[in-house]
Amino acid sequence: MKLQFNLKYFLLTILLFFTEVLIATKLKDIFFIRAYLGDVIVVILLYTFIKSFVVVDNKKLIIEIFIFSCLIEFAQYFNIAEKLGFQRGSLMYIVIGNSFSWVDIACYAIGCLLLYLGLKLNSFSRK
Repeated sequence: MKLQFNLKYFLLTILLFFTEVLIATKLKDIFFIRAYLGDVIVVILLYTFIKSFVVVDNKKLIIEIFIFSCLIEFAQYFNIAEKLGFQRGSLMYIVIGNSFSWVDIACYAIGCLLLYLGLKLNSFSRK
């Protein structure tokens, strides 16, 4: 692992972050987008954020992000946000989440699969 700033990934991170904020604030009434698309995008956001600052193996990073996302989801089952003292509606309460869902884990898997396929397609196009 090597520290190195990557402007392309950093700009993608900003774009994805604002997309997530838009989903959470303006598109929250559109069920499919709020319930599913946000969870697919969040793993891609984590990927681009890490790649903004670190040179790391892509496959390994995708697997680690999926595991991390699952751990956060399982922590929600035990109401971790409340146990950490975060108030309902606070930024950290929203970021950590408040309810466990197998569907969320499926969305994280889809996001990671899309990342993997996107990397594969990109590597094929360079050959």
